[in-house]
Amino acid sequence: MSHLIAPSVLSANFANLEKDIEMINASEADWFHVDVMDGVFVPNISFGFPVIKALQKLAKKPLDVHLMIVDPDKFTQAFKDVGADTLTVHLEACTHLHRSIQNIKNVGMKAGVAINPHTPIHLLEDIIADIDLVCMMSVNPGFGGQKFIENTFDKVIKLKQLIKNKNSKALIEIDGGVDLNNYKKLINCGADVLVAGNTVFSSPSPSKTISQLKQI
Repeated sequence: MSHLIAPSVLSANFANLEKDIEMINASEADWFHVDVMDGVFVPNISFGFPVIKALQKLAKKPLDVHLMIVDPDKFTQAFKDVGADTLTVHLEACTHLHRSIQNIKNVGMKAGVAINPHTPIHLLEDIIADIDLVCMMSVNPGFGGQKFIENTFDKVIKLKQLIKNKNSKALIEIDGGVDLNNYKKLINCGADVLVAGNTVFSSPSPSKTISQLKQI
């Protein structure tokens, strides 16, 4: 499978969101990446259900929703109702992670687990066979435009080996600081999905940048 590109809507122009959604629809991008923040789990607040519902009505590609919130189990059905295709929860935010994953799958979404930069890969051993996606944070979560953490490359290699050892089908998604200088190395290390926010939306030609990120 060729790697996937998921532009992060958090970096889009909210004064003209429809234009950026149409750009992603017409581009070589594969998913919309939607970051949901509550100001508690991370020191920032992003958009909620009304914006995601409006996005879903215009989007022609799957919504990859990344929850950076405490107690995400409260909202599983609500995110399904507004159009999420994949719902990713943070390992660090879930007391009963296996139950959280079951809840996501039971309502008909794909289930992902995100891990912060300091979280070791081995903590995924008991859940990796049950999930569809691992979202590896390559910056500290909460804000766009941060510098990529170089240790991510080693973590991707370790995670790829764990997925192989456990006969898992989980995709490896990299979120944070992905750019035209590091994306090929990430793919070579084993990444399957690249989230790109600032790199895409600060580009003079976002669509062209997406095309570049698709090249191997």
